[in-house]
Amino acid sequence: MPKAIVIGSGFGGLGIAIRLQARGFKTVIVEKNAKVGGHAYQFIKDGYVFDMGPSLITAPDIIRSVFATAGERMEDYLDLIPLDPFYRVYFHDGTYLDYNGDESNMKTQMARYNQKDADEGYDRFMKKSKALYEAVILEGLGSSPFMTAKSMLDFTPRAIKLGAYRTSYGMAKTYFKDFRHRFMFSFHPLFIGGNPFRAPAVYQMIPYLEKEGGVWFTKGGMYSVIQALEKVFRKLGGEIKTNAEVRKILVENSHVTGVQTAHETLEADLVVSNADILHTYRDLIDPQWRKKWHNTKIDKTDVAMACFLMYIGTKKQFPKLLHHTLILSERYKPLIQDIFDKKILPDDFSMYLHAPTRTDPDMAPPGSESLYVLIPVANNLSGIDWESKKQPFADKILHFLEHDFGMEGLAEHLEVLELFTPNDFQKFRNSTFGSAWGVEPKLTQTAVFRPHNRSEDVAGLYFVGASTHPGAGVPGVLLTAETTEKVILEDFAEVA
Repeated sequence: MPKAIVIGSGFGGLGIAIRLQARGFKTVIVEKNAKVGGHAYQFIKDGYVFDMGPSLITAPDIIRSVFATAGERMEDYLDLIPLDPFYRVYFHDGTYLDYNGDESNMKTQMARYNQKDADEGYDRFMKKSKALYEAVILEGLGSSPFMTAKSMLDFTPRAIKLGAYRTSYGMAKTYFKDFRHRFMFSFHPLFIGGNPFRAPAVYQMIPYLEKEGGVWFTKGGMYSVIQALEKVFRKLGGEIKTNAEVRKILVENSHVTGVQTAHETLEADLVVSNADILHTYRDLIDPQWRKKWHNTKIDKTDVAMACFLMYIGTKKQFPKLLHHTLILSERYKPLIQDIFDKKILPDDFSMYLHAPTRTDPDMAPPGSESLYVLIPVANNLSGIDWESKKQPFADKILHFLEHDFGMEGLAEHLEVLELFTPNDFQKFRNSTFGSAWGVEPKLTQTAVFRPHNRSEDVAGLYFVGASTHPGAGVPGVLLTAETTEKVILEDFAEVA
C-alpha cells in the first residue's frame, strides 16, 4: 500500500486525498493551520459567520463526483440551495442587470439596452460558450493532463476552431455592443484571478456552465463543503495532521521520500502539494533538485491579482443586496490595467459583495447581516504598504457603500469589521506576492504552459490547486485533483 502525503487541505488537497485513499493509498494530510480548508476557511465572530474564500458553487456534479469516488452521496452531506439571480450587477450609471440562467429573462433585460444584443448576440454567444463547455467538461479536456507538447498539439486544431486562443473580452466584444453586456459576458476570469483582456476565451465556457448547472450556495456556508469532504476522508480511514506546517519536502536522488514538518519527519512514496506551487518549489525543495523550476523560472512566472477583503457584521439588514452583488467602476479596462499591469492602488474601485444571510439567515444573529466585500487589487509586486493603507482604504469603501450606494446606517450599526490584505494571504496562506489565485490564467500559462500536475524535477511529487491545470475556482481546483489522480494511478499502476 503506497504512502501518500498531501500538503494542504483546501478543496484540491481534500479532493486528491479522498481519491487516493479510496484507491488504496495510505494517505495523510498535513495542514499548517488549526483547521482544514486552506483558502476556503471560515471566520466566526460574535455570531457572524464568514466564508473567507469561495462563496458559490457552480458545476455541482464535479463536487458530486468526489463523493461518488468514496462511495458516498453528496446529498447525504450537503443541503444545496439554488440562487436566482446568480448575480446582480450594478453599473456606474445606476443601471443594473440580474444575471441568471433564464434565457427569456436575460433577453428581456438586455433588450432595455440593446435590442440586437438580445435578439442575436445572446444566442450566438451561448452557442459558442456551449461548444467550449462540451470540450472542457463533457469531453474531459479540463481533467486531462497536459504534460507534453504532443498533448497540446493534439488539442490545438480544436482550440483554433473554438476560438479558445482569443481573449475572453475579445470574444464577448464580437457578440455584444452594449458595455453592460460586454462586461456581463467577460468578467468571469476575474473570479479566478484572471484579466479578461488576456485570459484565453476557453473561460467563456463558464456562462454556459452556469446556465446549464446553475449557481448554488449551501446551508451553513461554503465551509460546510470542506467539513463534509473532511468527514468523508476520515470515514475512508485517512489521517489529518493540523498545526503541521511543512518546512521541507525531502528528496533523495531526485525522488521524493517524505516531508519535514515543524514537529516531525514523515516518510512517503509520493507527495502531493496543494500549497502555492511557487512557494512549494522555491521554499520547500532544495535548489539542487530544481533543474527546470529554478528560481529564475519562478521569478518569470506571472501570478494573478490579489484582493482586499472586508468581513462586515451589521445589526441592520440591507435588502438592496442580493446574495451576490457586483458594483462596478465607470472604468473597466483601465482599472484592470491599473491592477494587473501598473500595479497601483487607483482612486476608484469595483467590488463584489457576498451576503450569505440573504440565503441562510443563520449565518448572522437575528435581524443582522453578514457581509463579505472583495475588492480586486494588485499583488504585492506593487509595493503597496497595506499596513498603513488598509484602514483608510476600508473607511473609503464603507463611506461609498453608505453614502453613494445607499446602504444607510451601515456605520451606525456596524458590529464586526475584519480586514484581510494581500499581506495576510502571503503570511497565512503562503501565497506568492499575496495573490489569492496563484499563477495567472493567461494564454502562455494555460494547459501545457501551466505548471504541470506531475513535477518535471522530482519523481513522486505532484500538484493540485489553482496554479495547476486546469486552474482556479472550486470546479477548476477539484478538476486538478481528478487530473492529478489520473497521473498518479498511471505512475503507480504496478503497486497501487
